[in-house]
Amino acid sequence: MEYAEWIPERVAQLRLGKGVSARDMSLSLGQSESYINKIENHRALPSMMGFLYICEYFGITPREFFDTGTAAPEKMGELVQAARKLTPSQADHVLQIIRDITE
Repeated sequence: MEYAEWIPERVAQLRLGKGVSARDMSLSLGQSESYINKIENHRALPSMMGFLYICEYFGITPREFFDTGTAAPEKMGELVQAARKLTPSQADHVLQIIRDITE
């Protein structure tokens, strides 16, 4: 995987999924208003701390950031948290709904 190409695309995908502008995201991260724009346009890559703050902003772990098999990792985290509270019977019902939707 070519990370220098892929990371900007992933940031853009997650940002658009969250429905926030690059400027607003940059300012929310405490950066200049062009910070995310520079990342998404392949003019810069975030530092390690910047990357961790980006993950925190999206409410995902670094592992979830790199998990390309999950279209909406921030929603997946919410689903997992909610699923932990279900009884076994409730979990069976939710699982059946998911199967019905995805098949």
